[in-house]
Amino acid sequence: MKTIEVVAIIKKEDKIFITRRSYGEFADMWEFPGGKIELGETRENALIREIKEELELYINKLEYLTTVDYDYPNFHLTMHCYICEICGGSLNLNAHNDAKWVSLAELSSQDWVPADIEVVRKLLEVY
Repeated sequence: MKTIEVVAIIKKEDKIFITRRSYGEFADMWEFPGGKIELGETRENALIREIKEELELYINKLEYLTTVDYDYPNFHLTMHCYICEICGGSLNLNAHNDAKWVSLAELSSQDWVPADIEVVRKLLEVY
């Protein structure tokens, strides 16, 4: 079974930035932005690159939060999650159909892709 590693969580004060998929089995469900780690890349460098590619934003202050393992029917996901901040760029949705800032209190009421539900639980536990 294929394993995909991804990363991401953008925070500003008490708000979290989330994106909605525009394609695939989980289209129109909310997720934390991020993507695949390429060969030879660190998790942090992958996160910085993916956010730049997907959102045209620059991030910094990466702080490890948790790793979530989740089995989807067609692949295993290992998601390394980092809290980070936007430090530049101009938002452009290159891989999503929507994005928004939500408060910590609003996190649980979003329609999440399955693996990200564990990340929401961890965020609420920590903050």
